[in-house]
This record gives sequence, C-alpha cells and structure tokens, in this order.
Amino acid sequence: MNLIMSSVAATALISLILAFVAFWLPSLSPDNEKLSPYECGFDPLGSARLPFSLRFFLVAILFLLFDLEIALLLPLPWGNQLLTPFISLLWATSIIILLTLGLIYEWLQGGLEWAE
Repeated sequence: MNLIMSSVAATALISLILAFVAFWLPSLSPDNEKLSPYECGFDPLGSARLPFSLRFFLVAILFLLFDLEIALLLPLPWGNQLLTPFISLLWATSIIILLTLGLIYEWLQGGLEWAE
C-alpha cells in the first residue's frame, strides 16, 4: 500500500512541476501576429468573398476517395475466411484497379498540377 501511495504522490508532484514549468516558461508578451486568427493560410483581414482554387477542392476530393478506399479494404482479412476467398480478393483488386486508373487519368489530364 505504501508503494501505491508513494507512486501516486510522485506522479502528482511531477505533474504539478510540469504544469508550473509549462505555465511560466513561455514568454508572456504576445505580438500582433500571435494574436491574429489563423485561417489555414488565408488572409483573415481581407474580403470574405474571395474565390477558392478549384485545384484545392480536387486534391481534397482525391484525398477523400483514397481514404474511403482504405475503409472499403479494411474488412478484407475477414473476407478471406469465407468459403470463397477468391471473390473477396477479386472485389478488392477491382476497387484498387478502378481507383488506380482514375488516378492515372487525373494525372495525365494535369489535374494534380498545383501551379500551372
């Protein structure tokens, strides 16, 4: 019981020391840049009606597609335990081939070029 109490006390002491160090260590003189809101690289003081780049949305959609691909392929190890694992492998391969062909097409069309 003494070991448990001493370890709890040591943990609490270390936590308090780290909290005080984290509070007093940073400089307390913020400048204008630190006080301004950060809006993902956009100027927060300019007009709110500036158009977004279409390429930004295209890259975001491609990211979501490949993120969805991972979610679709996640149950593949359980699909291999079915009576016909070849069918689940065939579906997984078709998903990967379809997305790879789409990515190659987008690449060849120049949709992944960030600046022209």
